[in-house]
Amino acid sequence: MSNIIKQLSIFVNNEPGRLAHISSVLKECGVNMRAFNLAESTEFGILRAIVDDPDNSYDLLRQKGIIVKKTDVIGVYLQDTPGALFQAADVLGKANINIEYGYAYSYKDKAIFFIRVDDPEKAVDVISKQGIKMVSDSEI
Repeated sequence: MSNIIKQLSIFVNNEPGRLAHISSVLKECGVNMRAFNLAESTEFGILRAIVDDPDNSYDLLRQKGIIVKKTDVIGVYLQDTPGALFQAADVLGKANINIEYGYAYSYKDKAIFFIRVDDPEKAVDVISKQGIKMVSDSEI
């Protein structure tokens, strides 16, 4: 069990029908996304996804010709209260850990903030010492 989670970053050309194509390949490969974010630039997008079996999903997608990479992220449980994001961001900032990007998943009473940081191991240590609950890879 680890608090460092493997995220898939899937490159999607920024043109009509490409997300539908990627989605069909994900379905064909049996990839179950637990959370995702789609970011864009002028030429391409990146579908960042937390999936239930990242290593196998990575291999299957590459076999289908999809450009994909694995990235380490961490997941932090957030309370549904004002200041919850501040608590996690402040702890990381004070430890001189840079948050490169993040996205949240929320359902009923559960909220998770997935974060890409410049030092995942240090971030896990710092956050754990502050008593902030983290997501383990076995929970995905």
